[in-house]
Amino acid sequence: MSVQITHPLHTAILVSDLEKAAQFYDDVLGLSRCDRSLKYSGIWYQVGDLQLHLIQDDSTPSGIHNDQKWGRNRHIAFAIANLAAAKDHLSSHGYDIQMSASGRAALFTHDPDGNIVELTEV
Repeated sequence: MSVQITHPLHTAILVSDLEKAAQFYDDVLGLSRCDRSLKYSGIWYQVGDLQLHLIQDDSTPSGIHNDQKWGRNRHIAFAIANLAAAKDHLSSHGYDIQMSASGRAALFTHDPDGNIVELTEV
């Protein structure tokens, strides 16, 4: 018998500067915070049925290991409605982007700590 996973609950991302990370996830990506109390420095976001948990850790290493193909790094992916608008929005906020090498309607960017975020048009 295998483990029967029914649905995702949350994913956690380490960040070194919670204020800079919040600027990216709040203001640039527009995620909605959810009210969860923490006994340590962090923020929770609600994204559909999934919660994203930012955990502050001053010794956080960069999330980029393959700087040629960002999609081959650890990353979190979100569905979006308009890839061109997302690309323009990220660029206007000074965030680097890399289009998916596979040719699909997706791009990769990263938060201030180098955690890779994939945005895929669906």
